[in-house]
Amino acid sequence: MPNSKTPALAHWSLELGVSLELGAWCLVFYSGRSPVKPPFRGFTAILYKEFHVVLRDPLTLFFMFFPPLIEMIAFGYALDNDVKHMAMIVFNEDRTVESRQIIDRFVNTQTFRVVGEARSVAELAAAIRQGKAYVGLQIPPNFTRDLRAGRNAQVQMLIDGSSSTIASSALNTALGVSFRESVFRLLAEAGRRELPMEVRPQILYNPAMRSPNFFVPGVIGVVLQIATTFATAMSLVRERERGTLEQLLVSPLSRWGLMLGKIVPYLCIGMLMASGLIAVMHWLFDVPIAGSLTALFAAIVIYIFCLLSLGLLVSTRAQNQIQALQMSMVFIMPSVFFSGFIFPRETMPWIFYGIGALLPTTYFIELARAIILRGASLTDFWQHLVILAAMGLALFTLCALRFKQKIA
Repeated sequence: MPNSKTPALAHWSLELGVSLELGAWCLVFYSGRSPVKPPFRGFTAILYKEFHVVLRDPLTLFFMFFPPLIEMIAFGYALDNDVKHMAMIVFNEDRTVESRQIIDRFVNTQTFRVVGEARSVAELAAAIRQGKAYVGLQIPPNFTRDLRAGRNAQVQMLIDGSSSTIASSALNTALGVSFRESVFRLLAEAGRRELPMEVRPQILYNPAMRSPNFFVPGVIGVVLQIATTFATAMSLVRERERGTLEQLLVSPLSRWGLMLGKIVPYLCIGMLMASGLIAVMHWLFDVPIAGSLTALFAAIVIYIFCLLSLGLLVSTRAQNQIQALQMSMVFIMPSVFFSGFIFPRETMPWIFYGIGALLPTTYFIELARAIILRGASLTDFWQHLVILAAMGLALFTLCALRFKQKIA
């Protein structure tokens, strides 16, 4: 304590004690007679405790690592816009060499595969209605005769429009085959070898237009959100259900130290999980990483911190693990549909576009795709990092304030 003969100005003393409840050293600063307590008091004790609890709970570790891996593989293979080998029924009334060549043109695109032949238009339509085929191709009996005579030779294609993705792919492929065949025949009749005009597109960053290259980086963001949010959402709830939360409340620790001590262990586990998901993306799905791994992991650290703060906020509100699970799902579903993970945000109504702008997953998916596919640097997307960091700090501060209200 300060001596009465010592000037009151700039007099500091240091008290070094040990907390038996927490098992960690505690520092308290004094300025005159008023103690100045560290804002993260008790952080190391909570950090040690959480690591001890998590590492001794193999079931929690299993559900943090194994389901995300399965989700990663399932999403990576299931989400594919490249529609190939769709079932096609053929009703060939012409039965000539030219008609069979037209059928081969459609099959060679790898979009269609012939699964059977029909004997009438009614049988063709029935096969599509019964789900036996997505496409029905009808070649009329006068097809070759009109083609050789220079007249308009028509082919009818029936397309199942109940699936817009399949119908769009079938329509575009059919129009492409028809246009290509018509152009080659017109060039042959005109005696020309080259087209009057030709567009030569160059596809950047994903020349093969593989769907996994687009979807898998987004899958990493969604899977990380599911695993990390659920994990921290259960942390304080589990303390409350086991009756240990009251012991934490009477311990000499700060709410900031408690919140940060709860987050850091799951942050380390989340980074380990992200490393495994990136390895699966690169080696299993053959997605090249064009950008810097350092930039990618820097974005992942900020993103996971934001997700963990969100999960911790849920745990300060939920009274039991069922409520924590249900409240976490409220954030999962919008992140899947409104973040641009599957559907382009530019095509969404303004209200859903606005909801997507409030989700951390939206900014991370754009960052991940830019770094992984286009080789962008963090300076190219610094706004996304600032927004993620601001979201994380705001959520973390809100968690601490809500926990203070619970203490009160």
